[in-house]
Amino acid sequence: MGRKILAGLTIVSLMAFANGNGPFLSWSKLENVEFTEKYVKEVEGYMLFPKFPEDLKKLNGKPVTVEGYVVPVDKSGASVALSANPYAACFFCGKAGPASVMTVKLKTKNPKYKIDDYIKFTGTLRLNDDDIKEFYYILENAVETK
Repeated sequence: MGRKILAGLTIVSLMAFANGNGPFLSWSKLENVEFTEKYVKEVEGYMLFPKFPEDLKKLNGKPVTVEGYVVPVDKSGASVALSANPYAACFFCGKAGPASVMTVKLKTKNPKYKIDDYIKFTGTLRLNDDDIKEFYYILENAVETK
């Protein structure tokens, strides 16, 4: 019986890759990063930069699916922030870390998302370990998935 379940999970995983959805990334996996402190002349101070684990590095530039709480940050609807936590508990409100939120750059603009809508998105993952003006994770060409 266990082999049938394993075979079924393998088929489902392969179907997700074939459909361009890629693997589902949990926030616990995304938040599993180490940090290096570096001096940034632009801000005249030290900042933390992520050191991504190898399993995440392998997904850089690949399609993935992530779900979370929407934080609208762009009136045009071109992008939103996606958080592991509701707005009142997200990292910039003091309850979580910077790896618990990502930028979602939408393939098609949607200015109708509201704060704390819980949405699943699929797009191309881009890891950011050097641009202080951007989140650590960026999901590009993202579409809402069911």
